[in-house]
Amino acid sequence: MSKNIAVVAANGKAGRLIVEEAVNRGMDVTAIVRGENKTKAQHAIIKDLYDLTADDLTGFDAVVDAFGIFDPAKLDEHSTSLKHLADALSGSNTRLLVVGGAGSLYTDEAHTKQLSDSFPDNIKGVPLAMGKALDALRKRDDVHWTYVSPAGDFQADGPRTGKYVLTGEEYTTDADGKSAISYADYAVAMVDEIAADQPHDRERISVRW
Repeated sequence: MSKNIAVVAANGKAGRLIVEEAVNRGMDVTAIVRGENKTKAQHAIIKDLYDLTADDLTGFDAVVDAFGIFDPAKLDEHSTSLKHLADALSGSNTRLLVVGGAGSLYTDEAHTKQLSDSFPDNIKGVPLAMGKALDALRKRDDVHWTYVSPAGDFQADGPRTGKYVLTGEEYTTDADGKSAISYADYAVAMVDEIAADQPHDRERISVRW
């Protein structure tokens, strides 16, 4: 059965590719953007993320949160934006799928160390902020969420191969010790998760080549 989905911050690079992948697979897609819709979505809601209400998001099978921010003065918005969307979807059957980060992936079996622990201090801000947002999301049992982390090397302009390896909470690499995925193949994985008969409900998953 075709899915009816919305993509928040659809005009961003990740958002546009997720929209395109979903449309190409026959899904009914609504882009949620602050200005002109620059995606292939069939419909658009022109609204700021923080102005979205539960009514705006009613009727979707899934809402993809592709919002991202890199301004050091606004990193708390990783948490506040995700909380706003989760609150709007609270108690509904609509899934919330989050375009996450790799920095919070664990590097040990005990899950006491994260990939971001090895980052230089000057680039820790974004991964730590995204990790904090994930920590808050884990406490929500009123929302059907799935957090999707990319590989360590997240390639904006990499190829679409249609192939990827699905992993979980831990940072993994291929046989050559590399952890990479393109935005395009990340979009493939995200749409696969939306379409899944047995979704990863209230779980964090990760994808790499």
